[in-house]
Amino acid sequence: MIPLMKNAFLNEHETKKALAEFIMTADKLSMDVQCAKFEQEFAKKQGRKDAILFNSGGSANLAMIQSLKNMGKLQDGDQVGFSALTWSTNTMPIIQLGLVPVAIDCELDTLNISSKQLLRCLEQTEIKALFLTNVLGFVDDIWEVQNICNERGIILIEDNCESLGTETKYGKAGNFSLGSSFSFFVAHHMSTIEGGMICTDDEDFGEMLRIVRANGWDRNLTAKQQSKWRKKYNIKSEFEAKYTFYDLGFNFRPTEITGFLGLFQLQYLDSNIQTRQKNYLEIETEILANDDFIGLRHDHIDVLSTFAVPVVCKTPELRELYLSQFSGAGIEIRPMIAGNMQNQPFYNKYVKTLYDLPNSDFLHTNGFYCGNYPELTFNDIETFKSALQKI
Repeated sequence: MIPLMKNAFLNEHETKKALAEFIMTADKLSMDVQCAKFEQEFAKKQGRKDAILFNSGGSANLAMIQSLKNMGKLQDGDQVGFSALTWSTNTMPIIQLGLVPVAIDCELDTLNISSKQLLRCLEQTEIKALFLTNVLGFVDDIWEVQNICNERGIILIEDNCESLGTETKYGKAGNFSLGSSFSFFVAHHMSTIEGGMICTDDEDFGEMLRIVRANGWDRNLTAKQQSKWRKKYNIKSEFEAKYTFYDLGFNFRPTEITGFLGLFQLQYLDSNIQTRQKNYLEIETEILANDDFIGLRHDHIDVLSTFAVPVVCKTPELRELYLSQFSGAGIEIRPMIAGNMQNQPFYNKYVKTLYDLPNSDFLHTNGFYCGNYPELTFNDIETFKSALQKI
């Protein structure tokens, strides 16, 4: 069996040994200095001013939406566009926090929203914000999407949980927005078992994210930020401030284990991304040689960082054929993320307005993917290529 992901960590033995030693010697395991160090190093690696660590990528997504509401940038009933081909935690926060989701179609050859698809959506309806998913290491013309949002006053946020390390000549995926989320779940580019991050260049947004992360209080803010909030609400003592809750929040705090693992795994990230790209490009040769498939375009991407190999068949019947070939070869496979989110039961329960999304529907019925990670062997990759050959 070739699983979607082989190990919990890169360099698993060294990581587990270091983690055991850390746990045995750490003074405290609740959020502390390791988390703060990981935030600093990750912000530097991503090239943004600030990074806020969370207990999961899903929590990070929910925190971004709640923060925008707390700041008055979004209000109940506002319409928020989102990538229709996505994961549940990109869509559920919109519904859970009293906003109206607007599904936007993707391009077949990049799996992502393009400026063309965004403009097509805007011809039908207005949106206050766009929650863009950078799908499986790919992006479309995200810089043009950013330009449209800037011109029209649309708040842009990114879910970059699937595309850590992807780069275009205009910048890194995750750096085109007010804020972007990342996931460190075991199956993603780097693992802290569970864990997530938000990166931003906006000081006010970062401040609110820290308030939302920890119950609505100010304990994790700078002294200057604390002074601002305490003065605003006439909080006169440190004793009183410790139990003052300024706005709506959650308990999304990570542990020091998350921080330690993040710092330890970060040292392997660059080589990890290079290996994933090499694997993908090798396997892709078989996809491009077979006219049963639609090849994915990435000539606009300088670094393609994907933890999966997406396969887009031209018909549902062909997908069934290749699903059988993959399963018969012992390769674990799964649908294209969660397919068209409008087809999910929860979405139809809570959302009344549906949109025509032919490309997302096509990928829902014709797409699947298998895992891509550094531990894949030469024989594993040859097995993938054999399963992609036309019968």
